[in-house]
Amino acid sequence: MKRTRRDEQKISLFQLLSAVTLWGVLATTTSVLGADSDKLELPGDGVTDVTEKIQEAINSGNGHCQIPPGVHRITQTLTILLDEVGPTTISGNGVATILMDGEGPAIRFVGTHDGTAAPNTVKRNVWENQRAPMVDGLEIVGKNPKGNGIEATGTMQLTVTRCVLRELHHGIHLTKRNRNIIISDCHIYDNSGIGVFYDDVNLHQSNIVGCHISYNDLGGIVSRAGDVRNVHIGTCDIEGNMGGPGKSASANIDLDSRNGSIAEVAIVGCTIQHDHVSENSANIRFNGNSTARPITDETRHGNLTIADNVLSDVVFNIEVTDARGVSITGNTVWKGYEANLVVKNSANIVVANNVFDRNPRYHYGDGSASKNGLHFTDCSGVVFNGNLIDSVTQNDAAIQLLRCKHFNFTSSLILNCKPVAIDIRECERTRIFGCLIERPEDATDDWKAIQIVESQGILTDHNE
Repeated sequence: MKRTRRDEQKISLFQLLSAVTLWGVLATTTSVLGADSDKLELPGDGVTDVTEKIQEAINSGNGHCQIPPGVHRITQTLTILLDEVGPTTISGNGVATILMDGEGPAIRFVGTHDGTAAPNTVKRNVWENQRAPMVDGLEIVGKNPKGNGIEATGTMQLTVTRCVLRELHHGIHLTKRNRNIIISDCHIYDNSGIGVFYDDVNLHQSNIVGCHISYNDLGGIVSRAGDVRNVHIGTCDIEGNMGGPGKSASANIDLDSRNGSIAEVAIVGCTIQHDHVSENSANIRFNGNSTARPITDETRHGNLTIADNVLSDVVFNIEVTDARGVSITGNTVWKGYEANLVVKNSANIVVANNVFDRNPRYHYGDGSASKNGLHFTDCSGVVFNGNLIDSVTQNDAAIQLLRCKHFNFTSSLILNCKPVAIDIRECERTRIFGCLIERPEDATDDWKAIQIVESQGILTDHNE
């Protein structure tokens, strides 16, 4: 077919538009990946001290500090003064390692945000110069025993993604005041301190999602003192954060209001396990006893949700003290060497649709020695419904209620538990209704389905 002049003009216009589009794509790609001025030239030999070079790149204000492939040794903290240098991202594209050969954090973000998460409290300079500082695709490895990974104070929207933090003291250290933090897709592994440390920090709104947080000697995710709210921990694998025999008592998730306060916490869809050889170890430990205000029924901290997790192989799987408003639902729990669940001095608790089992498949080693019991002490306003408890045989009872009030125990299945299935002592206004309690085949004559001692107002009906 013969081309007309009009056809040739159309082709020329198409070529021009294509060229403009390609130029736009290349410009955008350059902007995203970093212009030449953002690229650092470092030896990457793991020996040369490159602290000064990287700090100069950060201080230049380019915003994107792209660490090249290789191992890059630093001997001092890389400090990002956000209000001076502007929004900053440090990235390694998954192929760069920072070797921290000094004390303190390898990377410290310092902001000036002193408001809350509400937009009207965020000052203009924070939005313009400090929003969303980020570390992405970077490995940080400790060489100095007092070296940490990432520290943040005064930040708004800190985001840490796709990072590896190992052989440090603390992995991520949150101090003083921060808001709206996201930690996702990270491996925080084999550190001598804490994996993610809420250290006397005023922090509301933090999400920890899709991470492996394992083998941190002093705890996996730990909150101490401070004022902490809206903690979301989801779909993580968290295990072995105790340090082994002789180490200080710790937990995979340890949330402690003493000397501060913590509340509004959701722990959902995680596997949380190991190890029972560490003294007093726990998978989830929550203490709502706050010094911020004298503890009363009204001021206990809590609003805690523990849902759809897999928990095993510690001294205490779940331990809740001095809390109000706790929902423990849909979890699979086994191998609590002292107990699967302990709730003390707490109010308004729902424990529903959980499986507290003793699967023979996990009797390897000393697994058969785990006690697996459930203990409620000095609790009021408890709904215990639709749970399955199987083969709790090494306690005085499978489920023990001591000095509890307004306890509604319904529609649960208790199998192969001895010498007593449910033990009620010094309780009042308690109902055991609609439960199936099966006598073990090897039970002795003193076996009891329900044992009531020094209690009043106890109703037991429609149980088999």
